[in-house]
Amino acid sequence: MAIAALDLGRRRIGIALCDDDGAAVVPLDALERRGGRVDLTAIMRRLGNLGVTKIIVGLPLNMDGSAGPAARVAEDFAAKLSEFSGLPVETCDERLSSIEAEERLRELPGHRGRAKAKVDALAAAIILERWLNERRR
Repeated sequence: MAIAALDLGRRRIGIALCDDDGAAVVPLDALERRGGRVDLTAIMRRLGNLGVTKIIVGLPLNMDGSAGPAARVAEDFAAKLSEFSGLPVETCDERLSSIEAEERLRELPGHRGRAKAKVDALAAAIILERWLNERRR
């Protein structure tokens, strides 16, 4: 059993995974966005054999904590993904996750540039870490 997290971007969807106890969060990869049902199908193909029992979708709240248009798009996507996959889908505040991902990547030895797919996958991992931390409190 595993939990997946998604970082929804305009061009890519970052994906991360952990086991149910949250012992290790792993950035998997990023899928290029195509839109609608194509994205839902691609996500489930990627997660299909991994035993995922729940999906967390990053919720891009405004810095003041309010929900703007991007957050409503993420909530709508989460609802569609739940219906499509038959899995429970929750959202989690993702504010500044991409910036944190870029900073973490810069700190790695030998890291050159910022490969967008790596940033997106790591941002998904950060979202999943936040969700797990909220549950532990």
